[in-house]
Amino acid sequence: MKKFRVLILLVLACFAFTSQAQTTVTGLVQDAAGATIPGVSVIVQNTTNGTVTNMDGIFELKVESLPVTLVTSFVGFTTKETVITSAEQVTIILSEGVGLDEIMVTSTRTIRSQKQSAMSMSSMKAEEIQQKAASSQADILRSVPGITAEGGGGEVATNVFVRGLPSGGQYVFNPLEYDGMPVISTFGLNSSAHDVYVRNDMGIKSLDFPRGGAAILYGAGSVAGVINYISKTGTDKPENIIQMEVADKGRVRADFFSGGKLGGEDSRTYYALSGFYRYDEGPLDTGLPTQGMQLRGNIKQEFDNGELIVSGQFIDDRVQFFLPLPLDGNSRDYAKGNDGKDVKTVQTMHAQNLSYQTPDGVYRTPIKDGVVTKGGYFMANYKHKFDNNLKMDAKMRYARYAHQFNLFLAGSNNPISLNNFVTGMDAAATDIVATKTGLSSTLSGSDLVYENTLLDRNRPMTDMATEINVTKKLEGVSVEHNITAGIFLSRTEADDQNVQTTYITEFASKPHLLDISYMNGGNQMILSKNGLYNPGAAYANNFITANKKAIYFTDEMKMDRWRIDVGLRFETIEATVSREGNASYLMDGDASLSSNLQTVKWGNNAYLTGKGKDSDWAGVIAANYELNDKINLYGNVTKGYFFPQPRGIQIAADGTVGSYETEEIYQGELGIKYGSERFRGTFAGYYVDLNDRRNVDLRDDPNNPGTTIETVTTLSTKAIGIEATWRYDLADNLNFNGSITYQEHEYNKSEANPEIVGNELERQPNIMSYSALEYDNDAFDAGFSWSYTGKKFANIANTVELDAINIFRFDAGYTMDLGDDGETLRFGVAVFNVFDDNGITEGNPRDATQADAGEYFVGRPILPRRIFFRTTFSF
Repeated sequence: MKKFRVLILLVLACFAFTSQAQTTVTGLVQDAAGATIPGVSVIVQNTTNGTVTNMDGIFELKVESLPVTLVTSFVGFTTKETVITSAEQVTIILSEGVGLDEIMVTSTRTIRSQKQSAMSMSSMKAEEIQQKAASSQADILRSVPGITAEGGGGEVATNVFVRGLPSGGQYVFNPLEYDGMPVISTFGLNSSAHDVYVRNDMGIKSLDFPRGGAAILYGAGSVAGVINYISKTGTDKPENIIQMEVADKGRVRADFFSGGKLGGEDSRTYYALSGFYRYDEGPLDTGLPTQGMQLRGNIKQEFDNGELIVSGQFIDDRVQFFLPLPLDGNSRDYAKGNDGKDVKTVQTMHAQNLSYQTPDGVYRTPIKDGVVTKGGYFMANYKHKFDNNLKMDAKMRYARYAHQFNLFLAGSNNPISLNNFVTGMDAAATDIVATKTGLSSTLSGSDLVYENTLLDRNRPMTDMATEINVTKKLEGVSVEHNITAGIFLSRTEADDQNVQTTYITEFASKPHLLDISYMNGGNQMILSKNGLYNPGAAYANNFITANKKAIYFTDEMKMDRWRIDVGLRFETIEATVSREGNASYLMDGDASLSSNLQTVKWGNNAYLTGKGKDSDWAGVIAANYELNDKINLYGNVTKGYFFPQPRGIQIAADGTVGSYETEEIYQGELGIKYGSERFRGTFAGYYVDLNDRRNVDLRDDPNNPGTTIETVTTLSTKAIGIEATWRYDLADNLNFNGSITYQEHEYNKSEANPEIVGNELERQPNIMSYSALEYDNDAFDAGFSWSYTGKKFANIANTVELDAINIFRFDAGYTMDLGDDGETLRFGVAVFNVFDDNGITEGNPRDATQADAGEYFVGRPILPRRIFFRTTFSF
């Protein structure tokens, strides 16, 4: 605590204030198309004297004398300096921003460019997001520095790993946000990722990803950064886009966006509406298609001193999710099936009709629907500027979804010959027969069979969150303070009902189910019936809620060439878990059936309830120094915290509830940002330290029978690394951009398993990089990119090493002008995984004892090469 007293002292510092001005300068700010831009920041260079343009793009600013240099900046545009020599009205034209010149809007309450921020910051525009999109969030996020994004599962549940921190994937340390509000306020009520609830579409304006620094303070908070998508809103200039997409392996998709003004010429009401419909039989052919739609939109009402944006979403979508499968143990390439062909997926449409009797009636698996999301959100955001340099920003979001995450839990077992499989269950088995369910064809005793499991998970979710903050600008002789105080409140509820069903198939792509019988002492025995091997193999049912309350205080200071941020956040979480028990029930007494076929595990309607509650604080000191007009130096030190996932709260049979405490995370970063006409880049070193991640174990006290005791073991990790980003304009319309991250990371403490101390973090590479060569002259555009993820270990024991992964993409398009009003038609092609690399993105995360060698290796390869063709009409 002592080493953070400086944080508190700085936050509580006192400030002095004054003001001065004489001559009035007036002007108009427009974009390249001549449209006026409201809300643009106009500041006298190297001072705190400034204003913003009104709703007509006009500004008035008093200055001490002429000439002066005005600095104009606005989100999405390049900051511009204009020398004013007279009092005549000036017209300032802003061009679209690139790289470090872009204005950031996430995790700040002042207008500043990325170059001026005191943290690592990445952003992406709508055009780039659309071009990178192939299947999932991973296609976009793998180009973001410091992120490892695994998208082998398909469109949803991208595994996102942030530099230096241990996690099992998903969005554990990086909440996914839209327009500054989280998709889920508390992650970990179940394991469904943020991206199952919302899809990207053509209504996205940009992506911001701030890392460290003040990003841990605002809104829902995050120790490692926020992935924030910002939606388009309507403007005076109408915009309409229609896009059709087709791809190999049976994919079609239609997208649209429409935005503009509602009402007459004097109206200040604007709309934006976007959506898509998509049908997809790939990228892996399982016979179970992905299909669905989404609509998103907003209405914006501007006022003299503020604006109100009301937005919403409706989604009705079903997505197939791909799991690891048995690969060849030597080459880690696809294994050969009974038909001699590569087995690229063991998921199959033949499992969609599995059903069986339970205490609640007949259970029918919903596996054909895959990941189901139906519902939406409503959000309101009101911003108001008062006359005394005070502004308010208030947000409210309510979301409700019917959601299932049904998957094939492949990888639990390896293929085995039919005879060995049956005799392994009953050594006295003879006359073994395996018939394909519904067919007359049979397997030979040497043919391979595969035991697989369906995991059906019903997970409806409701989330409500609100954030209100006020910012006061105080101008002194040499320093400007922007002091923000805010509050964030949320409540999240989610179910997590799990039913496991085990079945038997042949070993082949899109395999048939098997009915297996044999003789034992003259009696016929049935091992699998209609493909079922163990109906109701496992059952779990949980209902979890979480309430969060947070307050934060920040001061963003500007003084000459310095920008200094300090801040504090205090937060409390209270989570409740209700967990149903289960029991085995006899459903069929037929003695010829195996014991698995006679019984099911199901809920017993007996619930255990437990609560977890804790509070913690976060603090930030960050600074940016403008060395000259090209170079900025920056650094930040943060103390953060992480609330363990509520679903991990332990409850013993006697009702004893395990303790629940936060994890402490300390981070530091020092870097340089350089921006010139042709080259923009950053270089930084960073340090991440996670202290005392707790594992709680409840067990019977051997010295006091009938009493439960708690054993807590902890582990800690640390990481140190360097990171560089760049964009170099090789020629007009041609640039080379990219990033590279190198890190050393390890477990430096483990009370439960001291042998892992010194091991690297699982699923975290030492090297990750992204590079792209891009050309765009407004008519023809093309890009070739390379995403590289270095070697990494699949498990905490570091016994299974995964080779490096390379993913190459190619994109090209030609745009034709169709009229004088800006109508265009673009024909585009995109190729994902150009060289059809099938590198392994993950091993078997559900098997901590996975071996590095053997006849089979369970892993999830990169999705196969896919070619997309797009036609986009803009008008």
